[in-house]
Amino acid sequence: MHIQPDFRAFGENLRKLRKEKVRLTQSEFALYVNMDRSYISGLECGHANPSLDIIVRLAHGLGVHPGELLKPLPKVPLLSNGEPAS
Repeated sequence: MHIQPDFRAFGENLRKLRKEKVRLTQSEFALYVNMDRSYISGLECGHANPSLDIIVRLAHGLGVHPGELLKPLPKVPLLSNGEPAS
């Protein structure tokens, strides 16, 4: 399944902020923001499409501005085979 780059970026931002800002597991964070752990997992994997309400609730739980979750990923140079350059 192809994952939209924006969904992937959102998921990676969510995972990074969850681990750095609140230092909670997916289960702990899900309880904190009153969501299901499997939904948090789906968001972090880029498989779920959150509403604005969900984005705001997640940001509030992380103590960040919602824009922090929506930042694009940095551009990574790719090799000719499409793999990221180390």
